Amino acid sequence: MVGYTTMIFALFFFLCIIFQINRRRCCKCPISIDYPFVGMLPQLLWNLWKFHDFITQTLKQQHRSTGEFKGPWFSQMNFLITSDPFNVHHIMSKFFYNYVKGSEFHDIFEAFGDGIFATDSDTWKYNRSLFHSVFKQRDFEIFQEKIIHKKLETSLFPMLDHVEKQGLVLDLQDVFSRFTFDNICSVILGCDPNCLSIDFPYVVCEKAFDQIEECIFYRHVLPKSVWKFQKLLGIGHERKMTKACKEFDQFIYSSIESKREELRKCSKNNIEMVDLLTLFMRKDKESQQVIHDDKFLRDAAFNLFVAGRDTITSALTWLFYLVATHPLVETKILEEIKDNFKTINIEKKLGVDDVKKLVYLHGAICEALRLFPPIPFESKKAIKGDILPSGHIVDPNTMILFSLYSMGRFEDIWGKDCLEFKPERWISERGRIVHEPSYKFFTFNAGPRTCLGKDLSFIQIKMIATSILCKYRVQVGEDHIPILSHSIVLLMKNGLRVKLTKRQN
Repeated sequence: MVGYTTMIFALFFFLCIIFQINRRRCCKCPISIDYPFVGMLPQLLWNLWKFHDFITQTLKQQHRSTGEFKGPWFSQMNFLITSDPFNVHHIMSKFFYNYVKGSEFHDIFEAFGDGIFATDSDTWKYNRSLFHSVFKQRDFEIFQEKIIHKKLETSLFPMLDHVEKQGLVLDLQDVFSRFTFDNICSVILGCDPNCLSIDFPYVVCEKAFDQIEECIFYRHVLPKSVWKFQKLLGIGHERKMTKACKEFDQFIYSSIESKREELRKCSKNNIEMVDLLTLFMRKDKESQQVIHDDKFLRDAAFNLFVAGRDTITSALTWLFYLVATHPLVETKILEEIKDNFKTINIEKKLGVDDVKKLVYLHGAICEALRLFPPIPFESKKAIKGDILPSGHIVDPNTMILFSLYSMGRFEDIWGKDCLEFKPERWISERGRIVHEPSYKFFTFNAGPRTCLGKDLSFIQIKMIATSILCKYRVQVGEDHIPILSHSIVLLMKNGLRVKLTKRQN
């Protein structure tokens, strides 16, 4: 018996060595040490606290900033990670048809349902054409402008005035998060949950949304079998995920039901509401072929919340942090506002056409998005085998991860001053906006999946930023060190602690 046992263990050990040798041959450009059984996961988990910077430093050591990650054996966590712009262009544009989101992505982003961000082929095309028909309307721009103006006047300014008079320290990220949540609820659902007020109320649906995004991040760094097991037993982050999804869905489905009831009471001719939920429901009446059931509306709403809420929160948070810590940039923004509107004490409400004149502010926003992209990573799955411009071989079903955060920190993409905050990078000698190719400035995606709301995002950020900067000087606490959050959206884990001072007339 002892002899048989010894032989079995020896055979098993021999097979492990052979498997590992073959595995190493396949992994021509490993991004870290590939241990037996556990792969490269230990080093990733060890550096989880600085995940994005760890990935950036690792990719800088790879050929064409591209390498392979191998997860634990049989965990299906193997993928190719890249920050090479030419690979981005190849995958996202040139050979778009060969790269999809895939079933693994859909599993991880389960909460997104069948919305535009998690689907492929006909479902994605339909969602995109539907959103395109709305976002490109001038009326929708004006609608968004009115909502932002109302929110600024009724919620943001009264709250900021109160905080400034009291001399309180303010978490500006939390303010932006509440502002954008109220704003996106008004745009999508036609209702304002009033998250932003002086007493900073705890709003269940808003916190549930944050929790969902955090849990999705952890699904990326844990083997599928682990988080599936957690979900089955209702433990760990999956327990939080299940609870948060239930709370957010209750909020969305109740809003859908209220809206349907509201529309039933209104005749077709006197409906004045133009929120997205209303527009999508109107199409039900106008078309006999397309029916948007509650599930479709829920998924559409969830995806739009991601696109129009946390991405704007992230962009505003990092913009104000960078501007506040670069006084010369702040001075130039204020000078541009004064040059265009004769004063920084603007009495009129700046609209869409007004903020489009602010070129230097546009450059500052682009720089903030380059250094701190709201969505720090993107993924695709290969249908057929391929060879990337970097020379890396892609087998069928290979998962490819793009690090957008890393792309903003490579000298061969942005020059030796890539780590500096320089709005001038985006301004031509003639004083016009420089438009970089999307495969280089990947923040708004690239190719057929380029973000439909890009122009609307810039308008919204400019309107909010100018309104605050003209009224207040924002000072970041001396001891404040921003820490990147563990989420699919790049926020500050510890918030943005600031003090406000009213500008003198």
